[in-house]
Order: sequence, then structure tokens, then C-alpha cells
Amino acid sequence: MRIVVLLLLAVLGFGLSLAIRTNTATAGLATARPADLVRILNGLDADGERLRGEIEHLQGTRQQLAGTPGTQAALDDARSQADGLAILVGTVAVQGPGVALTVTDPRGTVGSEVLVDALQELRDAGAEAMELSGVRVVAATSVVDRADGGMTVDGSAVLPPYRLLAIGDAHTLAAAMRIPGGVVDTVASRAGAQAGLTELERIEVRALRQLPPPRYARPAG
Repeated sequence: MRIVVLLLLAVLGFGLSLAIRTNTATAGLATARPADLVRILNGLDADGERLRGEIEHLQGTRQQLAGTPGTQAALDDARSQADGLAILVGTVAVQGPGVALTVTDPRGTVGSEVLVDALQELRDAGAEAMELSGVRVVAATSVVDRADGGMTVDGSAVLPPYRLLAIGDAHTLAAAMRIPGGVVDTVASRAGAQAGLTELERIEVRALRQLPPPRYARPAG
């Protein structure tokens, strides 16, 4: 739009200067000789041609800017991809429908492999964002057992009950947890452990990840 405004001002200034010159010339037409009248007319024709050229240039620019929606669509697509990447790497909080899985394990019979399976099943079922006991889950998340009980999720110690939040199609995610022999059945087979699964219309995944600073890359310029 700034380009359009500048071009409009330029054309307006050109037209105004043309009008001033035309009015000045008109004042002396009554006493002008025929040769002078021809010269003035030729000058006006030339000015008119230049003005028409400016108008055509402006119209061409307007047509180019009329294609801005395409450019805007590209920008929107790039922004959408950036937002999607931010969700994947866990640098932004997100919300949406999904499931909440709570695993109670008073006897410590549920190992890390069960939660790893849960994360994998949810990811395969289309989970877009996950959080495990306050830790944002990303592609490289690790879950390991601790010798003194509980687990370590990406370096953070977590204790039961474990709470896993996953955003995505709630019904699909819940079905992935409830498949025969799946996560819910596995937890139920462990002594004293239980798995509670709830489908929710709105879940907030607030845990964030901090991106490590680049080791080699630096901004150009």
C-alpha cells in the first residue's frame, strides 16, 4: 500500500503541475500567435502522453499489488509452517482437543517402557503436542527408569502418578490407548497400577522447551 500511496502522490503532483502550466498558458492564449498556439498544443499533447504513461504505470503496479493475496498466501503458508515447527520443537504453548492419561503406580510396577509405548502410540495416532508430568515431549524425548523409583524425562525427575496430555483428535487418540493389549491393558496388568483415560474438548500444553544456542551458525550480515 505504501507503494500505491507514493505513486498516487507522484501522479497527483505531475497532474497538478500540468494543470498549473495549462492555466498559465490559457491566460495568454487570447494574444498568442497561431505558431505559438501550435507549439502550446504540441506541448499539451506531450504532457498528456506522459500523464497517460504514468497512469498506465500506476495501473500496472496496482495489478501487481492486486496479486498480493497470492504473496500473502505464501507468507501465511510460511507463517503456518513456522508455527507448526514451533509446536513440534515445543517452544510455544498450545491448546486444543485431546486426551489426558493418568497412570497411578503406588508399587512402582510400571516401567518407562510403558510410557514410551504410550508416547509412540499417541504420536502414531496423530498427536500434535504432548506433555508428560510437566515436561514437554518432542521427537528426541527420552524416558528412563530411576533406581530410587520414578522416572527421568529429558533430565527431569518425575514421580507417579504420571500424567500424559496429548492434543489431537480425542477419539482417535483414546482409541489408540484402548486397543487390545495396548497401553491401558498393559498398565492394568501391572500389580496395583491403573490407567485413567479422559477425552477432553480442550487441553492446554503449557510446558516449553528452550532451544540450545547454535554452536557454529551465526546470523549473516
